[in-house]
Amino acid sequence: MLLFVAACGAKSAAPVAPPPTPPPPASQPTADDLDARRAKLKALLDEQWEYTLRTSPEFASILGDHRYDDQWSDRSLEAIAKDVAASKDFLARFQAIDTTGFPEQEALNKTLMVYNLQEDVDGARFEPWLMPVTQQSGPHLYLPQLPSQLRFETVDDYEHYLTRLHGVKHVLEQTTALLREGMKQHLVPPKILLVKVVPQARGLATAKPADSPFAMPLAKFPASIAKPDQDRLKTAILAAIKDEVEPAYADFATFVEKEYAPAGRDEPGIWSLPDGDARYAFRVARSTTTDLTPDQIHQIGLDEVARIEKDEQAVAQQLGFKSLDDLRKHVRGDKKLYAKSREAILDAYRGYTAQMYEKLPQLFGRLPKQKMTVEPVEAFREKDASAAQYQQGTQDGTRPGRVQVNTGDPTHRLMIDAESTAYHEGVPGHHLQIAIQQELGDLPPFRQQGGYTAFVEGWALYSERLGREVGFYQDPWSLYGHLEDDMLRAIRLVVDTGLHAKHWKRQQVVDFFHAHSSFDEVNVQSETDRYIGWPAQALGYKIGQLTILRLRKEAQDALGDKFDIKAFHDEVLGAGALPLDILEQRIHSWIARTKSK
Repeated sequence: MLLFVAACGAKSAAPVAPPPTPPPPASQPTADDLDARRAKLKALLDEQWEYTLRTSPEFASILGDHRYDDQWSDRSLEAIAKDVAASKDFLARFQAIDTTGFPEQEALNKTLMVYNLQEDVDGARFEPWLMPVTQQSGPHLYLPQLPSQLRFETVDDYEHYLTRLHGVKHVLEQTTALLREGMKQHLVPPKILLVKVVPQARGLATAKPADSPFAMPLAKFPASIAKPDQDRLKTAILAAIKDEVEPAYADFATFVEKEYAPAGRDEPGIWSLPDGDARYAFRVARSTTTDLTPDQIHQIGLDEVARIEKDEQAVAQQLGFKSLDDLRKHVRGDKKLYAKSREAILDAYRGYTAQMYEKLPQLFGRLPKQKMTVEPVEAFREKDASAAQYQQGTQDGTRPGRVQVNTGDPTHRLMIDAESTAYHEGVPGHHLQIAIQQELGDLPPFRQQGGYTAFVEGWALYSERLGREVGFYQDPWSLYGHLEDDMLRAIRLVVDTGLHAKHWKRQQVVDFFHAHSSFDEVNVQSETDRYIGWPAQALGYKIGQLTILRLRKEAQDALGDKFDIKAFHDEVLGAGALPLDILEQRIHSWIARTKSK
């Protein structure tokens, strides 16, 4: 309620009309004005989300929105220019909305949208779309991954998929056009990565159509689809794979082999690209959501490596080794510590996931409804894929979240870190965090389905430690594997900044890995190439974890007996993924509220 005080003039026999009511101060808006601005923000958020789904039809399909199931994203330079212009337009319109008086989360909706759009606009100067292909990412890999994330329940679902198959050639041709433009501007990944793309594409070009990952939907038709329709669709899809998809992949493989890979740069660091230092600084800020410099991050990494090695030394003594070096040598040569088979790897992950599910009520007040599965990485990409990764499920639960485990070359894969990685990728790591975020019904879709590397990966790395808090890692080898996983993320701070800011050579990264870890050669090589192809992404893990650990300690110190681990975790996860500075503000507010109770 607003109170207005009218000043009285000289006395008068006649009654004096009251002065007109002045407009309310800007800091105290009327209810009507506030409602109008809130509605305007909501309408603009809805408009921007619809734009995202319309221009990213694969993303819409993955989320369970089936309006664009027969379409691919337009990857032409003209479409990309329009998208950058749209981001600038949306940014200006969001910035113009005054959120004074808004509920906290609604005001944060604007803050985060502006944050995201500003990043997109700022990053456009580097034209990242001109380098969309490496050995770990690009259309040549995610096109065959897509079928496993789509719905196949009706004839229309299969018809839409068939239409998409007819468009694969156009997608790869647009990709080739982008790569050629990148070559003109000297924006090309390192040659050592691009030579790996050739066998990836060639393998997809030469598979038997029935064995192709693009044929996955044919493995089992729903009973509701009549047999004549099944036969017709199977024939049409296999023909599209044989006559259109595979020739398109063959052409793409030839282009990469003959033109693109030879044009790849010799130096692995992003510093060797035009405006390389600025490119890396932008990526560092984007990955960590901080203003830390590469030099600062490098030193944090060195400090963490030294700290973790002290903990590993204690485990080495527990296992009866005189030194950490002796333990590392033993690990690399002890075949009993390696997997016996592909199925043994999957069984281990499933077992660790099952035991952690039983402990979640000790750590969280809110648990996700959505379930998860553990599946192998697709054969066509296991050679260059990481040890494990998570694919989110649909918001309605029709497709569960999925931990994909690399079971390739199993007898050369160490198993000592399987427990830690299972917690990272599944519960209480990625699956729990992302599924809860998707179920936060008061958040707009861009927050339910979005994320920030430092938060998402920082939480997953923090979650690995929670296994110790509920009594797991009883086997000393598994505890050592957990410490090695933490070491991996510390090493990343050192070698990523080493490659891209300090001009390290590839072999320096390999040597640093071997000097400070027990990682098997398969993972050392794939991790090294990952950092070369994905500069700065790997920095978010450890920076995010350290931030969450620091905030937890601050809460414990401030609250004492009032500290509740379940309440802390619920607060960290209760607004979805956030930039680290905004997460810090949220936790500090929670601490203040809890102290005052």
